[in-house]
Amino acid sequence: MPRRHAPINRVVPALALVALATWLALPLGSVAPNRIVPGTAYTLVAAIGWPLALASCLPLLGLLALAWRPGRLGYRLALGLTLLLLLALPGWLALMAQQRLDPELPQARLGIGAAWWLALFWLCLLLVELRSRLALAGWRLALLMLPVVGGWWLMAGWLKPLALWQELAGRRDAFLEALVDHLLLVGGAVGTSLVVGAGIALAMRQNPRVERLGFALLNFLQTIPSLALFGLMLAPLAWLASRFEWLAALGVSGIGWAPAFLALLGYSLLPMVRNTFVALSAVDPGVLEAARGMGMSRGQVFRQVRLPLALPVVLEGVRITTVQAIGLTAVAALIGAGGLGTFIFQGLGQAAMDLVLLGALPILAMALAADALLGALGRRLDPRTDLAPGATP
Repeated sequence: MPRRHAPINRVVPALALVALATWLALPLGSVAPNRIVPGTAYTLVAAIGWPLALASCLPLLGLLALAWRPGRLGYRLALGLTLLLLLALPGWLALMAQQRLDPELPQARLGIGAAWWLALFWLCLLLVELRSRLALAGWRLALLMLPVVGGWWLMAGWLKPLALWQELAGRRDAFLEALVDHLLLVGGAVGTSLVVGAGIALAMRQNPRVERLGFALLNFLQTIPSLALFGLMLAPLAWLASRFEWLAALGVSGIGWAPAFLALLGYSLLPMVRNTFVALSAVDPGVLEAARGMGMSRGQVFRQVRLPLALPVVLEGVRITTVQAIGLTAVAALIGAGGLGTFIFQGLGQAAMDLVLLGALPILAMALAADALLGALGRRLDPRTDLAPGATP
């Protein structure tokens, strides 16, 4: 299609303009002589000078030029420029560290400013827009991101003055331990809720009274604030641990992993049960009748027809529950359950934003990864995705 007849795209130029404005106007980073003293913020121009600042804006200007009535080639070039901008992001911080940090102050550190975080955010939105315009499958976009990830890994050696990097270097063992604790709590709560939730959903399907009572209880449980639920479990678990030695030997007490696990399990049950119940109930009765007409037993109909058809919706429940549990586990650090939330609350107590980010960024990354992987798996298992547009499932 000639470019003059291509539809106008307003999203790409709007995102490029906003990214350009925030990139130039907001601080790229801050320089502090040590961990205690507040840093001095620098905009892009003040940090690396006008010539390099203008050079960093050239890809964004290129995006603006390509964005008006882009064809498929224009979208591909825009995608290449976006990936180039993402690849170069850590390089600007490394350049700022080289020009602004005093080599005679070994404790000096570089904080990441709002311009850098917002640039990352706008570029991710651009990727989403260009991916949809080019109809790129998730795995193709992941392959395109490999050079970006590799470039960031190669530049890691230049980013050691970053305050975030120094916080990680000083707490590497504690960080790994917290990461494992976080994953164990999330995995245990989601796995247990999947088994228990499936049992409850099957019982609900057999008895309407169980359905009404079960959903009422789960809805009520979901309305209790997480901190209040943690507090409500302190006394009963402490009493049980004092009465039964085997529970105390397992590490069950009023604080720690036990109340955190039970609270996460309680919060996970509603989305798991609701999705499983709806998925099993929504299977087309005609398909089930056809399976019975072929001589299948009740168990065969469930295993070979109802469960495979219900699986995409059940996986949607697992996805929602996993993302929710990853975030809620951060709060569990308040009752001594460990996890990455420990760094968040330590950082808030010490007014150390880089320590907060050390806990918050991995949680964000885990939630996004779980959402993408489980969403892709659900789409892969959904038989409707294999149908041609307009076909009847």
